[in-house]
Amino acid sequence: MKKITLFTFMFLIQVGFAQIKSTGLLTLNENLSAQLDLNQANSTVTLTLINPANSWFGLGFSTNTLIEGEGMPALVDCVVMRSTTDFSDSRTRSSGTGNPDIDASQDWTLVSNTVSEGIRTVVATRAFSTGDSNDVVFNFNDTSISLMYASPNSGNFSLVYHGAGSNRGIVNAPLTLLGVDDFSLNSLQVYPNPSTGLFYLKSKVSIDQVNLYSQTGAFIKRLSFDKESFETISISNLSSGIYFLEILSSDEKVWKKVIIN
Repeated sequence: MKKITLFTFMFLIQVGFAQIKSTGLLTLNENLSAQLDLNQANSTVTLTLINPANSWFGLGFSTNTLIEGEGMPALVDCVVMRSTTDFSDSRTRSSGTGNPDIDASQDWTLVSNTVSEGIRTVVATRAFSTGDSNDVVFNFNDTSISLMYASPNSGNFSLVYHGAGSNRGIVNAPLTLLGVDDFSLNSLQVYPNPSTGLFYLKSKVSIDQVNLYSQTGAFIKRLSFDKESFETISISNLSSGIYFLEILSSDEKVWKKVIIN
């Protein structure tokens, strides 16, 4: 009976995990990172965006064409960070260049907007289908999604022309079905890496402790970190080189190599 109960429990866990698809954390350019998680159980998408705190940025959904010399494609469903507090459900203009129009219906719910050491992390959620003709309908059965981005790191929130090149672009991001391993420390992400000493730890498992070691394996210190949706650690006071993080949860441990430029 105990074996059957355990099997049933593990089966239910795996079925529950199989209800989430994710792009994983995408580095869109040197400024902007993004992640989309689609939850089939409640038909909700969660969007995470990471960008310099002092600059606007935008992300559009389900378009695969940029128009050279004419700005972004017309009528693309998007979100735009227009100020330190204004995260807006928007749509690119029907013709010509100019700032995206703000939707009359704001269907994204802002979960958090946090800043740590000059980096802003925004988390927002939305229903797969909002009933708004301006909004893309997210489909859990899709195997990928096209994302259009703009992030000039301009140092201000004036949505002026941001040029071509690395400031904007389009990526076709695979949507991967998550499994049991994705909900363990083994799936933990450390970024950016290399960096100048500021690292973010992204994990679906609560992190209890982070220890820092030298390249030769000598213990340096136990690190403090910011336990928001993205844990932040700073070791910018150390010399350039290779270090190792020992990361522990209540019942797991992983090692991650980090490089300080």
